[in-house]
Amino acid sequence: MKFLADENIPASLVRALAKDGHDVVEVRAKAPGISDMGVMRIAHKESRIILTFDKDFGELAVKQKAIPCRGVILLRIPKKSPDQIAEYVKNVIQSREDWEGHMSVIEEERVRMRPL
Repeated sequence: MKFLADENIPASLVRALAKDGHDVVEVRAKAPGISDMGVMRIAHKESRIILTFDKDFGELAVKQKAIPCRGVILLRIPKKSPDQIAEYVKNVIQSREDWEGHMSVIEEERVRMRPL
């Protein structure tokens, strides 16, 4: 899968997903400081699913339908080490194949998905 990791995504998660064969681009490397709308534009242009801790993407993608995107995965995981987050999220992402076309919320005990 192709992901666009928002600036708040730990590098350890980016590395873990890339190691598993996913195509992951980091916002902090591509366009540091870019706005949320800018992130949405990049994701749309490159057909990537956005990975983020930022709840604003739910508003932009679902309610405002600002810019079409492949999907958004919002991480709502309590404070843990970046390595623990990386391992957990990597395993959850690998457990399904239907991330595209959804606004997904990965929580510690469940995954919620809503079609875009």
